[in-house]
Amino acid sequence: MEEKYMHLAIKEAEKAFEMGEVPIGAVIVLRGKVIAKAYNQKEKMKSAIKHAEIIAVEKASKKLNNWRLNDCELYVTLEPCPMCASAIKQARIKQVYYGLSNRDKNNKHIINHIFNKDISNPSVSVSCGYFSFEIEQLMNRFFKEKRK
Repeated sequence: MEEKYMHLAIKEAEKAFEMGEVPIGAVIVLRGKVIAKAYNQKEKMKSAIKHAEIIAVEKASKKLNNWRLNDCELYVTLEPCPMCASAIKQARIKQVYYGLSNRDKNNKHIINHIFNKDISNPSVSVSCGYFSFEIEQLMNRFFKEKRK
């Protein structure tokens, strides 16, 4: 089932690519139903916080009329940055699936540090490596075109 939702996240990333945005896409699922889809819109919205994950969390919260996204799963093409990981944790998303790793200079996964640091909130489960080759190709193509 993860493959189906990750393919939707990749389609969202491709939309970002076509708009000149860093190609990252996100999908939020609740009990097998997609409740939000989003892609990066930093350039379009002229806002540093318009990452795919943040937009998807906002859409899902609006749809459920609740900031708590208990029992929701997030599928995202790139490992979330610290800002997005914190928002995911605050929204109480239970599971994150991502494709491509985004490691810090010490080769540590950023997301695990944020999700496991504070034990007062329920932790978020993380699974990675879904379609990482396909996603890496899209990212490489984007940055190659940007550097021309």
